[in-house]
This record gives sequence, C-alpha cells and structure tokens, in this order.
Amino acid sequence: MTHVIAPAPRRAVIIGAGIAGLACAARLRAAGFAVTLLERHAAVGGKIRAIPSKAGPIDAGPTVLTMRHVFDDLFAQLGTTLEDHVTLIKQDELARHFWPDGSALSLYADEERNIGALRSFGGNDAVADFLKFTKRTRQLFTAFDAPMMQAPEPKLGALTKHVLRQPHLIPAMAPLSTLKTLLKRSFRDPRLRQLFGRYATYVGGSPTHAPAILSLIWQAEANGVWVVKGGMHKLTQALLHVLDASGVDTVTNAHVDRIEVRNGRAISVQLLDGTRLPCDVLVHAGDPRALATGTLGPDTAHIAPQTAKAKRSFSARVLSFAATPHGPDLAHHNVFFAEDAQDEFRDLMAGRAPRHPSFYICALDRGQGTNPPQLERFEIITNAPATADTQPEDLSPWLHQITHQMVQHGISFTPTPDTTTITTPQAFGQMFPASLGALYGQTPHGLTAALQRPTARTQIPNLYLAGGGTHPGAGVPMATFSARHAVEAILSDQISTSRLAPTATRGGISTA
Repeated sequence: MTHVIAPAPRRAVIIGAGIAGLACAARLRAAGFAVTLLERHAAVGGKIRAIPSKAGPIDAGPTVLTMRHVFDDLFAQLGTTLEDHVTLIKQDELARHFWPDGSALSLYADEERNIGALRSFGGNDAVADFLKFTKRTRQLFTAFDAPMMQAPEPKLGALTKHVLRQPHLIPAMAPLSTLKTLLKRSFRDPRLRQLFGRYATYVGGSPTHAPAILSLIWQAEANGVWVVKGGMHKLTQALLHVLDASGVDTVTNAHVDRIEVRNGRAISVQLLDGTRLPCDVLVHAGDPRALATGTLGPDTAHIAPQTAKAKRSFSARVLSFAATPHGPDLAHHNVFFAEDAQDEFRDLMAGRAPRHPSFYICALDRGQGTNPPQLERFEIITNAPATADTQPEDLSPWLHQITHQMVQHGISFTPTPDTTTITTPQAFGQMFPASLGALYGQTPHGLTAALQRPTARTQIPNLYLAGGGTHPGAGVPMATFSARHAVEAILSDQISTSRLAPTATRGGISTA
C-alpha cells in the first residue's frame, strides 16, 4: 500500500501584531498557511493599546471605528462573525464639537438631524454649505473607493484615466487646492472650516498643506461610527482569541534583530535572543521605514526607500486617565477647538508642539446606552510633531495648558490627571522602530502623497508589507485593508514560481 505524505503547510512569519499583522495572520491561516506572528511588546495590538487604571483598561490609541464592513469581512475569513466576539454600538451622535466662544455643534449619522443642528448653529447658510460639501465628499468617496482604496497598486496613469472618464470629478477634487483653500470656498462660517479641516489630522496632516481630496475623509464617519464596548483594545483581543483557536502561533516579547535574505529571498527572521525562524513567506507589518533604514539588518535596507527620505506625518500626545468629570455633558467623541485655527498648524509645520492646541476627549464609557459609572475612563489627544529626539520631555507645561483650556470650556476632572500616563512622540518612537514617533507613516501633504506609499509587494519576491505606513494608508480600517492587499498578493503569487518558490522540506522540517 502506498502512503501519500501530505506536504507541510507553507510557513508564514509576520513581524508586528498590530491590527494589520493580526489581520494578515487571520487571512493567511484561513488560506492554510502555518503562521507565526511576532510582537515585540508584551501584548498584541500595536497602536491599539490600553493602560491599566482603577476604572479598568483605558485606551491610549485609536478610538474611532469606521468602515465596519472591513472588520466583518475579516472575521468572516475565519468562519465566524464580529458580533460573536465583540459588542459594537453604532453611534447616533458622531461627535460633539465645542468652540471657545461657547458655541457647540453635534454631528449625527442621520442627515436630517444634521440639518436641524446646523440650522440652530449657523442658520440656513450653514445648512446650504454643509449639504453642498456633503454631496461633493460623497461623490469623491464613491468615485475613489475602487480605484484607490481597493486597488492593491494604484497608479497615477490609471487614476487619471478614471477621472477623465468622469470629468465632473475634477472640480470636486479641486486638484490645485489645499484642504484649507477648499474649505474656505465651501463654508462661510469659519467654525465649520475649522471643524472639517481637522479631518486632515486623522491621517497626520495639516489642512494648510494636505490636498483638497482629503475632504472625503468626512464620508468615512458620515457612513457610520461604532463604539467597541469596553474599548478598542477589545477588538484586537478578540482577534487574538480567534487566531489562537485557529492555530496561529503568536509570540510576544519577540524582538526582531534582522531579516536574513539568501539568493534574493527572505529565508528567516532572527530574534535578539538568537532564535531563528525560517519562512516561506514573510510579512512586515510595522513601519516600513524600519526596513529602509536598515533597522532590521542590511539585507532589506533597499526596501521601501522612499520612506527613509519622505517627511513624516504628525504624532500626538495622549493622556489616559480615570476620573469624575464636571462641566458640559460629553458624548463619546468630543473635540474642543482652540481660538486660533491656524496657530496650531503653524507650530506643527515648524516642528513645535502647539502652544494652544485643539484637543480631543474620548469619554470611553459614554455612547453605550447606559449611564456612565462615577469613575469614568478618558483619553485626551492633541497633535504633536514627529521627532528624532529621544530625550524625555517636561510635560507639566503641556498639561497645565490643556487644563487651562478645559477650564475655559467649563471642564474639570476629579482627581486632576497628572503626567504619569501621558504618551509622547518620543515614547511612540521607542515603541515602533524607526517611526520617529509618527503615527501615520509618511506625510499626507501633496496631491500625489497617497501614491507615494509603499504597496504590498517588494523587490524581494516573498517579502510583503502591511500596516498604516503602506497603501492604502493610516487609520484602523485602512491598516486592516492593507492586510487584505498583502495576503491577496501572496495568494496570487503562489502560482508564480518567480516570486514564491517552494522551500524544500523533509518531514516538515525546513532544509533552507
């Protein structure tokens, strides 16, 4: 009787267990790969992170979940559903906005409610301007979803042809305008210019330098915002649980020393402790600048070379704390604007932490259909420049300034938060190798900035990229989308021996 020995599954190693690395692991495991997921920190999640407090874990990273379909699709790849693992609560109120003059505006998922709120806020002019702006951004979001976000390797020529076939898109894109210029033409009320200009910061940019097409980011929120019950970190914990059950080997506290390349192919990952992990496929799901700068060894220093030269996106200062709030009623998402809309971005573009920043407060325990506990969890975020400086900062002046601005808005907390739970750009730079603390990779400034990001495939046939530093860009949904692009490229390349030549195995043990 002839015994047929089944070939060993292909070995995939993924560096980085942020949302992109977790999503790559899910898709590769579903495709039958033996997957090892490496994380240099003690817990998975990457920028989706939490710190302990008396009120429970507090998010210290992303807080806004949009484009839910991206995550529904991801969990479906593992034969389960998102609802089986986390509780998502759709927000009727997208965000609450406050200005120093005492005015406030809530935006909603329902357009009729927005019209009513805007009429009370700024009269019929505000309503008319908003409806025109919404029509424009909806048109852009729809038009560029397939050829840009869903395209694995968008090219300027293809995008140009796409636009020329739909010439009505050209005035909507305002290709020669910055976001600031577009908003000045779009809104008569300077407060609304300030509000929608802030969406440039969602990808680490300034409205004074970001292209007008980034106005479409508004549609990502207008199409739905969800709260993850318990905090965003529950999403990555749920993914880890599903991956564990599916047989993915997740290794934390795994510091990658170098990637070994032989005969033009990545053959192993070597850890600082001397462990060598052979691979047939390798996915780098961290900041691609780590490859380009030689941080992971000389063999991959030619990968994503543009990231070593390109200017970096903005970073942030993040304060996470538990307290009892006093003052105006807060939604889950709240933005408090500084009086001078331009002062903040002048400082940021000059590489300075803003002296009078606008700030965002996430009230983690609100927007869930129940009364919040007495001791609530909060996250405050302000923009800050990326930096190569590794020296610790004196954060007392910043906290004093933020506290003073909150008092101007009538807000205070008991106990008053201190500096011990502030995360700085310097800290982010230490957490994420070669990132310089930039939270969104390369700068989004310039009309073709979105086309300058690395894509999934690299010059090394079996090395792929994923994460917020790659196409289609920063943000939790986009980073998750990048994993789909990477894994689809891997599966497509399996039929091409020029890219994914099989590694010889004997009894499942690599002989590479």
